[in-house]
This record gives sequence, C-alpha cells and structure tokens, in this order.
Amino acid sequence: MAQSPFIRLHANDDVLIATRQLLPGTTLGVESLVVSDMVPPGHKVAARQIKSGAAVRRYNQIIGFATADISAGQHVHSHNLGMGEFERDHGIGQGVQDLPKVEHPATFMGYKRPNGKVGTRNYIAVIASVNCSATVVRAIANHFNADRLAAYPNIDGVIALPHPLGCGMGVVSEGMDILRRTLVGYARHPNFAGVLFVGLGCEQNQIAPMLDMVGSHEEGMLQKLVMQAEGGTTAAIKKGIVQVSAMLERANTYQREPASVSHLIVGLNCGGSDGYSGITANPALGGASDLLVAQGGTTILSETPEIYGAEHLLTRRAASPEIAHKLISRIQWWKDYTTRNGNQMDNNPSVGNKAGGLTTILEKSLGAVAKGGTSTLNGVYLYAEPVQAKGFVYMDTPGYDPVSATGQAAGGAQIICFTTGRGSAFGCAGVPTIKLATNNALFERMGDDMDVNCGDLITGTAMPVISQRIFDAIIRHASGEKVRSEVLGYGNDEFLPWQVGAVM
Repeated sequence: MAQSPFIRLHANDDVLIATRQLLPGTTLGVESLVVSDMVPPGHKVAARQIKSGAAVRRYNQIIGFATADISAGQHVHSHNLGMGEFERDHGIGQGVQDLPKVEHPATFMGYKRPNGKVGTRNYIAVIASVNCSATVVRAIANHFNADRLAAYPNIDGVIALPHPLGCGMGVVSEGMDILRRTLVGYARHPNFAGVLFVGLGCEQNQIAPMLDMVGSHEEGMLQKLVMQAEGGTTAAIKKGIVQVSAMLERANTYQREPASVSHLIVGLNCGGSDGYSGITANPALGGASDLLVAQGGTTILSETPEIYGAEHLLTRRAASPEIAHKLISRIQWWKDYTTRNGNQMDNNPSVGNKAGGLTTILEKSLGAVAKGGTSTLNGVYLYAEPVQAKGFVYMDTPGYDPVSATGQAAGGAQIICFTTGRGSAFGCAGVPTIKLATNNALFERMGDDMDVNCGDLITGTAMPVISQRIFDAIIRHASGEKVRSEVLGYGNDEFLPWQVGAVM
C-alpha cells in the first residue's frame, strides 16, 4: 500500500504533516486540497483557510497564531505562524490514570551495590571538584588504558569527569548548590563502583562538604586527592593512580546478576528534534515509559524550556496538587530567569528544529511531553536532586542536551533514551545513552550513531511494536550491550553541570 503523503494527527487540526516533499499542485485526499507551495517532509500544510490572528492547532492543541491570512494548501511555518498568549487549563489531576501493574516484571543483568541500588555499568569515576583539577583528573583516568585494565574484565573503565566550574562563584549560592548536588549525585551513582574526588585546594567548592553530602559509602571506594597538599600536578597524578589502583580489585569482584527492571531509572531526553519527533519517536518512547512504569520502574522527563506551553498536559496527570504546583513554579522560575538574562521562553526552536519542520516552542513542547507517556506524574525534582519516587517523574533542567542529561544522571538515571530527528551526536558520561531516530532517512543516513529506528511508524509499523522495541533495547543495553555512543567514544566531553548565577 502506498504511503500517504501526509499525516493528520487530530480531526480538529488546522495543519497536516508532510511525509515526503510536496510539490505545488499536488492534490491531497482531504477535500481535494491542492498544495500551493513547496512543503518539505516533516513540515506543515494548511488543511483549511486560517485568518490572520487565529489560533492554529496541531495535536488538537494551540501551536501558535497566524501572522497573516493563510490559504488552504499553503506551507505553514515561521513566515506565517508566530507565538501568542492564551490561557491554559491546568486541570490539575483530572487526567490521572493508573496503569495496570505487571505481576512478574522483566529483568536485566546489572551490578548490585551494597546500598541496594543496581548499576548498568561498572566504572571507577575520577571527579574534579573544580576546573583547576581537570588536567589531573584526565591524566589519572587516561593512565588506565585497555592494556592496564586487561586483568580486570568486569570493569568497564576508569572515567574522567572534569568540568569548568567550582570557583569564581559564591560558596552560598544557587549555583554552588546545583554543582554540589550534581557531583555528589555522580559519586553516589550505582554505575560507579569507586570514586576519586580531585581538587586543587583553594577553590570555593571544597571536597570535604561534598564527602559529607555523599554520606556512607563502601569502605575504600570513596577517596579524595588535593593537588596543593600533594605538592603539585605530577605528584597528584602519581598519588591518584595509586588510589585508583587500590580500588580495582574490589571493583572487579562485581559481576552482572539478574535484577528487576523496578531498579531502573531511565532518563527521557531529546535533541535535534524535527517535525516527526512528536509523531514517531517521542510517543513511542512514551509507550516504553509506560511499559517500564507498569513494571515498577522509574522514568524522568526533563528540559523545562521545551515543555513550556505544554505543562498543562503534565499537571492534569499530577498525583497531587502539590506536585502540579511545583511544576508550575518551575515554569515561573524559568520565565524570571530568561527575563533577567535578556532572553525569552520562546527563543526556541533552534535553527535545526525549524529546518526539520518545527515552528514555535509550543509545537516543539507538545511533541516533547509525549516522551512521558500517559502514566501519573509522581514527583517534580530540582536539577540533580536524587529521584526517590517510583513511576513517572519530572526533573527541572535546561533544554541543552549535555546539561539536561548530566542532571538526570546525577538524579540516579542509569540509562538514558534520547530521541533525535536531525541527528544529534551525544552520549552521557558513564550512563549509556540509547539514540532513537524519528525518521527512516536519518536512521539510514546516520546509522552508525543510531541505536533504534522509530521512523517505520510512518510506513505502517504499529506504535506498540515500536514501544516494545525501545523497551527491549533498554533491557539489552542495561544488561551490558554497548550503545553506539559508547562504541564511538562519546561521553568524555558531555559531562556538564548546569551553571547558574554570576561568575565572579
């Protein structure tokens, strides 16, 4: 059967989505609609006449307002569609629905830690407290190459986690709170059997308070190193190598064992979205999220600037008014944050998003929230806060991929699912990142970077089939099969805590 040249997502929608390039004069099977412009794949074509100033709907939701009269068959994009203010019905709790629980959850092969958590990888992490120790951190980790780790087959590697922060910021500040939460979250992370903190010595972000925040840890597997106390760079590198070497034997004793998927926390993220993201990969990932939640697992939706305008779809699913209002308060925080930095919430989509067919942040956000499936919203967390609730939760992060994923991992995510329509090149440090392609062309063009194709939904594969495909990939990669970003070496430059506040 020939593929339809368009998709209509809802009967009330004012636009159709092109599944291939539409040429002027093409007749669509919708009341003999004739295309009047060149419409690229993933872009929108007006299904009916739209008056200037009128709301334009996709997903039966407002994605913007016409900035000019639009005739049926015209290309609808940045030249004739813009933002506008309108009231949202938050409908707090009105859409809550409990998923049927699965009596016998699936299992994956993970590393069980003494504190009851389960890792999907078995690394030793060398973490910088400040940018000044970044060189030493990298040198220590680089020492442990494949040859030196050959005797420790159960260890995935020694990973360096440098970053550009830690000084030039207030000790008592929002920025310092975020940084420390992030570093401590990684130190507690079950993907790391051992951790070495490395500092310079005179930085604002001292190691001692972070060790207190980490709390109890397996004996000998949480170490610190201060460069100034050791006598400088060379001496610190030598000492760090000795400290990590002392952790290798214990780390190598961990072996993969069956564990319930109820131990999994999965980050839901996206980057390089296109017009298909909200049709294929995002809702398919939402289905996989529901499958995981039904089996006792946890999923984290994030990227607050990219759910702006669609937050009412989440508040309707909030388990309590307190959870809903916490999400709304984060939206208000972002409005203030962008204003005081001379920006605005609708400074989005990106150039690549627009080339892929997305026009406004409202349209992008409505597709982005689909990654969260349909299950109840059980919690809202600040950036890098430890996720304690089970089920579907939300974490406040920027939309910038490395910063967002870093926060999710710090919150406890042992694996991340990342949808992309344009082809983002990304992998989270220490946390396997499954890349989901929104369209067949991307999967074929950048197959070396992609793990799962969701584009065949357009050509007839049922949504539940693709959701199960994603769920199966989560199990497979959580059990040790490397994702493409791990094979390609991504992650070394993608650890990026959120920088908030003045640099002093």
